[in-house]
Amino acid sequence: AGRSATAAAAYRSGQELHDRRIDRVFDYTRRRGVLHSEILAPENTPEWMRDRGQLWNAVEAVEKRKDAQLAREVLVSLPHELTPEQRLDLVRDFVREEFVARGMVADLTLHSPDRKGDQRNYHAHVMLTMREITGEGFGKKARDWNATDQLEQWRAHWADAINRALEQHGYAERVDHRSLEDQGIDREPEPKMGPVATEMERDGRPSLAGNDRRATQDRNRRRAKLKAEVV
Repeated sequence: AGRSATAAAAYRSGQELHDRRIDRVFDYTRRRGVLHSEILAPENTPEWMRDRGQLWNAVEAVEKRKDAQLAREVLVSLPHELTPEQRLDLVRDFVREEFVARGMVADLTLHSPDRKGDQRNYHAHVMLTMREITGEGFGKKARDWNATDQLEQWRAHWADAINRALEQHGYAERVDHRSLEDQGIDREPEPKMGPVATEMERDGRPSLAGNDRRATQDRNRRRAKLKAEVV
């Protein structure tokens, strides 16, 4: 979409990075909520790729098309039940096994919940390179990394990783990556709200997305009530 991968990396990590392609500095050093950030890379990765600024500037430079996909971003929710160290171990191991082992360089950042939002919302952003590593630079794009069935496999593996961690640390809670329909649960999924609607709702201003979510919640309550009456 023409956006800067360097700017995205700076924002996720709360750092200051210079985008050489457009000669602009992106400074997010005042950003709050960044708990941890690091670059994870395969063994054959040249050392300079472990520097966030050099990595994403090289990604920008290697692409010639204006509409080229510069990176893939994976956003994962982290179990609030776990300690900070346990959450980091969980997502770091997953990124190494599922992405780095396939040849991707991963820019991993853990974020805390927004101060005005749900205090259970610990999460991680993982920005991933799209091209194979050859020698001291990037080679061709690995198209199979973008396959839909690969994404579904990652979703399933992430659910498995969370459940193993919860069991290991003595928690009974479990997650399921499947849709409610595939799980056989008779409940309408609640619509997600974007950042604009979320901010409006936090300020006490109703939003269209918020109204849709409340309407869905109301329908689910009425559905549950009808089922209870039938039973």
